[in-house]
Amino acid sequence: MNTHLIALGISSELITARGLRECEEATTLEVAEVGTDGRDHLLVPLAAEAWRLLKAEALVDGIDLFIVSAFRSIDRQAEIIRRKLEAGAAVESILTVCAPPGFSEHHTGRAVDLSTPNSHVLEVEFDQTAAYAWLTEHAAEFGYYISYPIGNPLGYQYEPWHWCFNDAKPAFERDSPRSGLGKTAFPENASQVSYRAGKTCHRFAQIDKSTLLLNGLKV
Repeated sequence: MNTHLIALGISSELITARGLRECEEATTLEVAEVGTDGRDHLLVPLAAEAWRLLKAEALVDGIDLFIVSAFRSIDRQAEIIRRKLEAGAAVESILTVCAPPGFSEHHTGRAVDLSTPNSHVLEVEFDQTAAYAWLTEHAAEFGYYISYPIGNPLGYQYEPWHWCFNDAKPAFERDSPRSGLGKTAFPENASQVSYRAGKTCHRFAQIDKSTLLLNGLKV
């Protein structure tokens, strides 16, 4: 059990009961997007390339998407929860909207919180936007999946803005034991990574820092 959990009063029993899995913190990151406030939004190279392709394709369809939050360190996650505790929130309530430190997909450098102009950020109303409708139809073509839909079994509130790049399926669907003892590890970069797009399997044919050549994808 990591020291952050102990310091924050988060029990191993709670982690196990929720079926949460540890997420390894990424070490190789690049700037996927620079926010209007000048903030660098970091992702692992593979996720960053896929994000840029997704964003560009959305713009072709008249959809403007931008990153609100991307990579977040374990220490930063602990700080966020600590501040909520200091403000008087109960830990059980906090953990319906914030993952415990060490258990957030943001640690992997593959998760993004998204928004679109004229929508309040990190609010459920995002699912009423054309941007959300576009994501539900096209995000999987680029390897991005919604992580926390309505009624997800991990116990998190519905987050229509939170999407994660991976080579399999969303966290709530992954074939893994409901245990807080395992870790969710994603390769930070690879020459080939397969993923599902609908019912069809596609494969990145070649990946480097500047180019993605895609087989059978809408790009």
